[in-house]
Amino acid sequence: QVQLVESGGGLVQDGGSLTLSCAASGSTGSKNNMAWYRQAPGSQRELVATITMGGSPNYADSVKGRFTISRDNAKKTVTLQMSSLKPEDTGVYYCHVHTIWPGRGDYWGQGTQVTVSS
Repeated sequence: QVQLVESGGGLVQDGGSLTLSCAASGSTGSKNNMAWYRQAPGSQRELVATITMGGSPNYADSVKGRFTISRDNAKKTVTLQMSSLKPEDTGVYYCHVHTIWPGRGDYWGQGTQVTVSS
């Protein structure tokens, strides 16, 4: 079982920056992908960014050039650096781990609120 704890959310003004962190505990396996999703009020949860164990990132078009995802495999952490934030970035941000080997599984954090005021 994997437990994920996010931190770093808060209120920021349009154009500001925030950094989200997620710490995993338990068995994350020897191969996994980590990601950040977000969900705005009245909307479906959407993928923001993913990163492989080798450090290869992918981003949603809406955040490219503004957000940076990184991970520390030894510490089992994933970080999302967010800059040039916009009101449309507002939502609950969730950390996600997809374990690939030796067993497949999907795990979610409890979410952290990010609010960008205009």
